[in-house]
Amino acid sequence: MKSVQKNDKDMRAKEILAFFETLNKNNNREWFHAHRAEYDELRANFEEGIGKALTMIASFDPSIAHLQVKDTTYRINRDIRFSTDKSPYKTHLGAYIAAHGKKALHGGYYIHLENNNCMLACGNYYLPTNILNACRWEMVNNVDTLRECVDNEQFKKIFKDNLGNQPKLKTCPHGFPKDFPYVEFLKMKDYCMWVSVENDFFEGAGWLKTAEKVFKTAKPFMDFINNVIDDYE
Repeated sequence: MKSVQKNDKDMRAKEILAFFETLNKNNNREWFHAHRAEYDELRANFEEGIGKALTMIASFDPSIAHLQVKDTTYRINRDIRFSTDKSPYKTHLGAYIAAHGKKALHGGYYIHLENNNCMLACGNYYLPTNILNACRWEMVNNVDTLRECVDNEQFKKIFKDNLGNQPKLKTCPHGFPKDFPYVEFLKMKDYCMWVSVENDFFEGAGWLKTAEKVFKTAKPFMDFINNVIDDYE
């Protein structure tokens, strides 16, 4: 059988994670500056992968087609101004592919490489209370649309492991119907769906096919929430 040769453009996730594992043990400017060339090479490889992800996502979500890789990635330097942890560098790589930008409330797609914490995610974080409540009322008033988004086998199969782990209120929020059939969604504080993956998930090029399935499955619910958020931004 002919062996399969790895493409130089494939994601070198094992090397990326190995670099950050070592950085985690040597999180200081002297070590990082001595290994800056290695970081730059691995980051460039990661950005090649994000470029492919942008193309893939744009094929079913044209709202992000205007984005470039630089619009989605983050600096490695940590903001330590208000943190007791003064380690200068992050020990992960991430890309947030959001049509309205990384700092907007409008939700997007997230790709995260970190030792034993790799993930794919899609949705919205840290909504102000007024917008969060507006999203809740949208669910109550449009339950059939909500049902189409979340009450299907694909959605439940992919996100079954995190639906119960969302940041939630202990009870139905005040003023909302306690007998609402999807009351667990009313309790949510964030509207983010994610899938945890193994450290070797991003190695090579095959991860893009799984990422496409995850993001496509989460998109209808994210769109449902974004339609509310967009009225406020």
